[in-house]
Amino acid sequence: MMSERNSEFPLLSNNIEKGSWNPEDCDKGCCDIGEVIEETKKQLELAGPLVLVSFLQYFLQMISIMFVGRLGELSLSSATLATSFAGVTGFSFMLGTGSALETLCGQAYGAKQYHMLGIHMQRGMLVLLAISIPISIIWAFAGHIFAFCGQDMEVSVHAGLYARWLIPSIFPYGLLQCQLRFLQTQSRLKPLVFSTCFTSLIHVLLCWALVFRLGMGNKGAALCNAISYWINVLILALYIRFASSCKETWTGFSKEGARNLFSFLSLAIPSALMVCLEQWAYEFLVFMSGLLPNPKLETSMMAISLSISSLVFRIPFGFGSAVSTRVSNELGAGKPKAAKLAARVVLLLAVVEGLLLSGIAVAARNVWGYIYTNEDEVVKYLSTIMPVLALSNFMDGIQGVLSEYYFNLYCERMWLQKLGALVNLGAYYLVGLPSAVILTFVFHLGGKGLWTGIISGSGLQALLLLLITLRTNWELQASNEGHAACVGYRFPKHV
Repeated sequence: MMSERNSEFPLLSNNIEKGSWNPEDCDKGCCDIGEVIEETKKQLELAGPLVLVSFLQYFLQMISIMFVGRLGELSLSSATLATSFAGVTGFSFMLGTGSALETLCGQAYGAKQYHMLGIHMQRGMLVLLAISIPISIIWAFAGHIFAFCGQDMEVSVHAGLYARWLIPSIFPYGLLQCQLRFLQTQSRLKPLVFSTCFTSLIHVLLCWALVFRLGMGNKGAALCNAISYWINVLILALYIRFASSCKETWTGFSKEGARNLFSFLSLAIPSALMVCLEQWAYEFLVFMSGLLPNPKLETSMMAISLSISSLVFRIPFGFGSAVSTRVSNELGAGKPKAAKLAARVVLLLAVVEGLLLSGIAVAARNVWGYIYTNEDEVVKYLSTIMPVLALSNFMDGIQGVLSEYYFNLYCERMWLQKLGALVNLGAYYLVGLPSAVILTFVFHLGGKGLWTGIISGSGLQALLLLLITLRTNWELQASNEGHAACVGYRFPKHV
């Protein structure tokens, strides 16, 4: 019976039979400065390439919009609307769902159960491909949805067309998220950087060829996303298949990869909700800015602010991905002290990075706007918002790294997984957005009110996640019981 269970959940075999979890590895005191420096080096080596990959992936869709912007105001506004809608209803959900692999693959790799990485990736691919189908249906009716919500009819028609041509991109995007986590948790970052850089260059050429050379306009720009994502998926698939470094972690497709899909979903759905609930809250800010007395000025400021915020967030997102890998690897190896040290170090890095970037943002507040527009009124208004935006970015950085590895800490209890999503729900929708409405429409603080309100939500989220993390039982996370539950099975305590 023991061998049968271990064959289905091989993550348990090393921990139970070989006793890889050692109680002596429990945290018995503060770490020395040498350990802190070594951990900092490890995280920076991981975070650097991951930040670059995150930047390039973010720019991929922005490049398409830049080319569309040359076609006129209607093309730009419709493409921007469709891209925002696609992000809210599809890409963010896929990103969050794929994040579950950081936990599963990371702990499997740390426990030296290498072939399980390929099994988990197959499960992730099947789940994300299945989720892509309903998302595609929603995008197919995007034009009708825009019109129903009161958008300009002409803009709705063009935005709906752009969204339909984005449908082929959602399938490779999901596969790409699985491949990225598969390689990231093994610290195989060079192929990620190479494939993303190469794809970005190809994407620029594709956009020029399809938008201008072949005259496909908006349709060509949207189609370029799908082609570029498929190219990236193909490059990484070839690497995973033929690279000697993946020989142990990828052993080919198997029936086992189609099992326990609901166990994967039980971990993935709360993760996806954490990502989506946060992004949806910020999209509401754009909607509310259009209800202010000077909607053109307010929406322009909000669009630029969100662009800056999204760009800056790539850095803490990279740190969060790095610590997610470090924590899951150390927990999988049964080293709670090392996992706890990784959590402490990344918080320190997030604070330092946040203070540095916030200082730069405030110091350059009078020139930031000129990167996006030549309108002096918008630039001057943005400069008054920048100190509040800098504080928002600082809080986002803290909660970003906490959210990234939260699921690596609490994968053994389903209710604690759901707690992460509930924290986001409460922080943003019971505190952040209501505060934004009150400050903006009752106290008439305008754009400052919107950002100040959302800061209260992100600050509360960061505080709650920090308290949960500080109360973490790291020894339990590294124990056999914690590993077993992560793969959907709780091994009997009497064994």
